[in-house]
Amino acid sequence: MKPPLLDLRHLQMIAMLADTPRVTDAAERLGITPSALSHRIREAERRLNVPLFTRINKRLRMTPAAEHLAQVAEQLLADLARGEDDVRRMNRGVRHVVRLAVEAYSSYHWLPAFLQFLHGREDGIGVRVVAAAARNPVESLADRTVDIAIVSGGNTRPGVALAHLFDDELRFIMAPDHRLAGKAHITGQDIVGEDFITYTRVPEPDREYAKLFRPNETFPNWTETVELPEAIVEMVAAGLGTSVLAGWALESSIRSKRIVDARVGAEGISVPWYAATRPGETGGNRHNLRVAEYLAEWSRANGGFSASKESK
Repeated sequence: MKPPLLDLRHLQMIAMLADTPRVTDAAERLGITPSALSHRIREAERRLNVPLFTRINKRLRMTPAAEHLAQVAEQLLADLARGEDDVRRMNRGVRHVVRLAVEAYSSYHWLPAFLQFLHGREDGIGVRVVAAAARNPVESLADRTVDIAIVSGGNTRPGVALAHLFDDELRFIMAPDHRLAGKAHITGQDIVGEDFITYTRVPEPDREYAKLFRPNETFPNWTETVELPEAIVEMVAAGLGTSVLAGWALESSIRSKRIVDARVGAEGISVPWYAATRPGETGGNRHNLRVAEYLAEWSRANGGFSASKESK
């Protein structure tokens, strides 16, 4: 006879202890007593026949087995929460929920206008943003965490269908009182020694590193890697450095004059953006492809994700 499996209470406990290793604090957040938490730990270890924690004073240190289970628990609990949310939406008349993520950026000023466009053409489809998938949207598409990933660049992605949305020009951004403010475009020589903030240090063949910095052997001072472009904008506005980001995500900050921008090189650097989906989806998943098609249609009519045209 197989030993009983861990249940939801055990997964919640492991996830909580990964975040809050103090027994009293974890027990309080779980709504149980410290003794009940200790009993739950022993029960999980007994079912697995594997030690999960070692105690140091009033804190618990996770064993490698517990660290692995914490990752599994985080994913399973997140999937369960998404599933519950989807069911609630279905109860409100939403028959299909399409999960969407945007590569790197969390600028969704365009989403309400697109939803109006979508609902004017097809009922019963809801769209839910999966912000956590922004760092690895294509991987999230492959593991079915998301159904549509909005991605940049024209690189071939095996097992992914790409629908072109729009082309967007990268912009060099700086504080309004920066020494380069007012220049129409930025050259490689301009950025030598400049404090530069980026969300990735991985050189991409169609971006500023490959097209402006490397050909001229002129490089900025790479000061920070900040994963959120919105946080980069705040740092640039405060005069803590410069950056290069997608133009469509910068318009409101530029209009408010918190930052100023310039072209990246005399010719500029344009980057295509796509709606990525899993090709060949059938049955109930075909609505994912329809939503991607609607997104491409709306984007072409709207001129991209431009904030100045978002109400169109």
